[in-house]
Amino acid sequence: MTLHDSVRRRFLADDRTGTDARQVLTELVRTEAPLATEGEAEDLVDALWAELVGLGPLEPLLRDDEVSDVLVNGPGEVWVERLGQLERTGVVLDADELAVVVERAFRREGPGVDRSRPIGDARLDGGARISVVLPPAAVDGPVVAVRRFAAKPVPLDAFAPESVANWLTDAVTERANVVVFGATGAGKTTLLNALGAVIDPRLRVVTIEEAAELRLPLPHVVRLECRRSNAEGTGAIELRSLVRAALRLRPDRIVVGEVRGPEALDMIWALASGHDGSLSTCHARSATEALARLETFVMMADAGLPLAAVRAQILSAIDVLVGVTRDGARRRVSSIHRVRRVAEGGQLSPVLLDGQWIRTPEPGS
Repeated sequence: MTLHDSVRRRFLADDRTGTDARQVLTELVRTEAPLATEGEAEDLVDALWAELVGLGPLEPLLRDDEVSDVLVNGPGEVWVERLGQLERTGVVLDADELAVVVERAFRREGPGVDRSRPIGDARLDGGARISVVLPPAAVDGPVVAVRRFAAKPVPLDAFAPESVANWLTDAVTERANVVVFGATGAGKTTLLNALGAVIDPRLRVVTIEEAAELRLPLPHVVRLECRRSNAEGTGAIELRSLVRAALRLRPDRIVVGEVRGPEALDMIWALASGHDGSLSTCHARSATEALARLETFVMMADAGLPLAAVRAQILSAIDVLVGVTRDGARRRVSSIHRVRRVAEGGQLSPVLLDGQWIRTPEPGS
């Protein structure tokens, strides 16, 4: 019996595998191969983890720090986004291997996916998110997309020169309400994480997300996450409910991953009523479009407010709009606008355009 087979057999017979499987594998490898080097032991643990617990042939891709997304378009070739560029890998999944990937992804999180419920999301070990679409919704076979996140937060100075990073740091420190906007994949959540990382560590921060992605390196963070309905169509936890719940958790700062619906009303009311220093993102191509989309989202709440009142609420709640763009693997802060209050005409005042200062770079000016 080979070392691989011996560890595999003992692992499958170990009743601790439901708690910390990787630790169990590490202990078994050390017991079975005490003379193995650290590198040899780690390689064997990785191989066994991929085979017995993880996502099989996809595991090496999920450990690659240059990879942000792993994409499977049915049985066959696997693609990744590496350093901002899509590329085909040498990994090939057959139908059985792909079925194992899907089954393991939902082992800990229910409900799973099947032909009657073909769309689902789950969180993997390490925090990566997997989204799955099965037939009949996926015409050519199961589609899998895994979004992995950097182990270490990307700092602000990775997005902008020192002067811009300092301006944004001061804006967060001075409790400006900031909305980050950009296109899909531009780096909104990554920039939001970088902004959140400079919040005073003495403060209590509540994050609210549809799928938990933020990893703020702060000591006092409460993370809230939405939940889909179960197989019976009940039990869903909506973003709007979480925004309301967050206000009762004594937050010093609120961070909303992305505003895309009626929860915008609750967030705007929270900001306008004194929860300063909060952060969020919005899918938009410009600062003007970001404000317009926020207006639309607030109107979706059907609170009976006239558009003029909605606009006034937004202008009183938002202080700074930060645009982020991506050029290949590089993500950068492309624009900064201050939001003028209604009494000041309710206009956007540009501070940075196309990465260049257009006025004296003084925070809050």
